[in-house]
Amino acid sequence: MNYWMVKSEPNSYSWDDFEKQQEDIWDGVRNYQARNYLREMGQGDLVLFYHSGKEKAVVGIAKVSSSPLPDPKDEAWTAIMLSVHQKLTNPVTLAQIKAEDRLTDLPMLKQSRLSVLPVGKDEFELILKMAQ
Repeated sequence: MNYWMVKSEPNSYSWDDFEKQQEDIWDGVRNYQARNYLREMGQGDLVLFYHSGKEKAVVGIAKVSSSPLPDPKDEAWTAIMLSVHQKLTNPVTLAQIKAEDRLTDLPMLKQSRLSVLPVGKDEFELILKMAQ
């Protein structure tokens, strides 16, 4: 299993919107590196759902529910199906992530503009502990 993070502006698509759908396509990614990460995702992988913009916090966990597929808006790009796995009781803020020494190598801190990023297993588990 691999671990990931997807980022979304809550004004355009929030965790609450995602929960209403229960499963939805993650499409519209137009960055080559982020597209390559989508192509590496596998069914069952776990994904941190991060609200960008004002909130700046990990708010939930999604699960990859399909193999990568062509983006329906432009088949030259890639999409993935995600399903709701768990809402975090306590969101983990960007400030908390930056303050945690064990998360200094987290790709989201080095490539903050990407909307899809890998996360190591230890980093993933630490963020979940921080949410308790």
